[in-house]
Amino acid sequence: MTITTHTVGDRVIETTVPVGAHYVEGTTLDPSGPLATGAIVLDEAVAPLAPWSARLTAGQTLTIVDVGGNQSADFLVYNAQDTDERYSTPDTLAWQKNAYLRQGSILRSNLGRPLMTVTGNEIDRQDTIGGACSKESNTLRYGFHTEHQHGCRENFLAEAARHGLGARDLVSNINWFMNVPVEADGTLGIVDGMSAPGKRVALRAEMDVLVIVSNCPQMNNPCNDFNCTPLRMIVTAPTDGSDHA
Repeated sequence: MTITTHTVGDRVIETTVPVGAHYVEGTTLDPSGPLATGAIVLDEAVAPLAPWSARLTAGQTLTIVDVGGNQSADFLVYNAQDTDERYSTPDTLAWQKNAYLRQGSILRSNLGRPLMTVTGNEIDRQDTIGGACSKESNTLRYGFHTEHQHGCRENFLAEAARHGLGARDLVSNINWFMNVPVEADGTLGIVDGMSAPGKRVALRAEMDVLVIVSNCPQMNNPCNDFNCTPLRMIVTAPTDGSDHA
């Protein structure tokens, strides 16, 4: 089994996903820019297949850029001061009475409090119910020939460990830029995405938060067009009292 590595900031991520599994030559890449006004305090690229995390203070805005188009950004968020308070899918959906996230949606915690607000969104809807892939789900859905491939769960665990978190701290996640339609009979499907290179979503922190992202390494369904591409993460701090461009 071949081990390959990806350098992300000051860390080296090891993976058994085969070399060449990420984006093909000639892929259109658009790094775009922030979807919020203010001073840029962090601007980082997330390599294909890799995890990422950052702490935001209340009032700062995170812009996630879908650099290559249809690249799912699996997302978790915690209260940075008390990580026992974290994103809750049931609370978020119950408060907004909708299964999808759009501009104006508020990400609620398991205490019902606002963690972040979607202040900008350049695709029709964002998924809250598709979940995260894993080595186990890959083998169940696609066969044991995928057993060597890591998934978003493994990315979450690797990045969470840097913040003293473990498996018991993982909850249902958001999938930015992934298309999961809900049919009239309630069935779900993971289908071709609605995003495109350079499309963005922006989230304002309503309290100090810890954000953990997996740049989805899934290659067995169309969630990222079978072509894993980078993400760009830009954090801005308001300088003139405004939140959103």
